[in-house]
Amino acid sequence: MLALDDFADFDAQWIEPVSTNYHGYDVYELGAQTQGITALEMLNILEGYDLKSLGHNSAEYLHLMVEAKKLAFADRDAYIADPDKARIPVARLISKEYAADRRKLISQTQAMANPQPGIREIGDTVYLTVVDKDRNAVSFINSLFEGFGSGLVAGDTGIVLHSRGALFVLDPKHPNAIAPRKRPFHTLIPGMVLKDGRPYFSFGVMGGDNQPQGHVQALINLIDFGMDVQQAGEAPRFRHSGEEVLLETAFSAAVRSGLAKKGHHVAGAVDAWGGYQGIVISPRTGVLMGGSDPRKDGLAIGW
Repeated sequence: MLALDDFADFDAQWIEPVSTNYHGYDVYELGAQTQGITALEMLNILEGYDLKSLGHNSAEYLHLMVEAKKLAFADRDAYIADPDKARIPVARLISKEYAADRRKLISQTQAMANPQPGIREIGDTVYLTVVDKDRNAVSFINSLFEGFGSGLVAGDTGIVLHSRGALFVLDPKHPNAIAPRKRPFHTLIPGMVLKDGRPYFSFGVMGGDNQPQGHVQALINLIDFGMDVQQAGEAPRFRHSGEEVLLETAFSAAVRSGLAKKGHHVAGAVDAWGGYQGIVISPRTGVLMGGSDPRKDGLAIGW
């Protein structure tokens, strides 16, 4: 239940981003309360492998991506909450040392089942990115969570209230337990990458818990495999959801069979891949290159 005082007492907060360095690129995401930490943990785990040598979207490559996702999401579900109300081990979760410990749990031949969190001490989304003539970059994402949010409109403003309180947990011992004046865990994570201290890549991938998975795939496509900004978002994607590894139709039968032999439950899906947008700023020339996902509405445009 909301009272007028809840709105009167609300104040937007400036949230410091969190970051990690992946193969010389500083990747920035939103921090505690969001799953930006999850994307960074995935990158840190995967940095320990020579992914390029495995071949893009091969069964061996996808296996490692899915296993890293499982470990990072186990931590996401256990620890991420409102940092004003709970102690979140952010520095530990995005450290290289922690990633090395988690990496030891991955077998290159067999899928793991339901990994546990590693620290014991405790379709409605819109994304856009803009870069101006001075090369200032904005990475922005917004969502009501469900199609019409809470279904409630604020007076005659036309503003629909979101329903992200649905992402609270009912277990009172959990850091993300529902409570008054508390922000729920939420999935929104605009991304940005710096190279040598300067903006290089502003991007996002919509789609609920697909976002960190999509971020990692797009970043590895760009950084490890040398794809351009359009190819990085257009390449076929996987999505690990529940007990299934969902694959787009472009994946071959050999890849599907290879994953199944490692113990993954492979399935297909429609409209499960989110939507990508990105802008790369050439470090050498300053030229802007935009990419937009053909899976959804949207475009890359300059004027």
